[in-house]
Amino acid sequence: MGRIEAICIGAEKGARKRPVPTADLRADFGLVGDAHAGPGPRQVSLLASESIETVREQIPDLSDGDFAENIVTSGLDLQRARVGERLLAGAGVILEVTRIGKECHQGCAIEQQTGDCIMPREGVFCRVIMGGRLQPGDAIRPGE
Repeated sequence: MGRIEAICIGAEKGARKRPVPTADLRADFGLVGDAHAGPGPRQVSLLASESIETVREQIPDLSDGDFAENIVTSGLDLQRARVGERLLAGAGVILEVTRIGKECHQGCAIEQQTGDCIMPREGVFCRVIMGGRLQPGDAIRPGE
């Protein structure tokens, strides 16, 4: 079983996000207060803390949300996530994987600093099937 390490929101698309202590997710909408919320397949983005740690070796002061990810996980092998798979988080939130990776913004800040950005390969994008409130420390796991 995995764990949510951080939840991050941002007011602008393409910008770094900031960690928040709790967040509300709405069905077929996404993370309340985040610029990517709304109908569509990429309502919420996930990135494994294990992936972030590999980049921290090059950029030690990297913060949660710097890849513009919404949810940072640990102990959940996001590399094995498949489109259509469901993830269960907290006390009833259901996410459905809609996409693995994305096109990176041309010359994003992380790529400029490291020569590479992991979000296009390792970011997992979901739509919210069942909403609810999440906070760091909540469990996250593959659904049935």
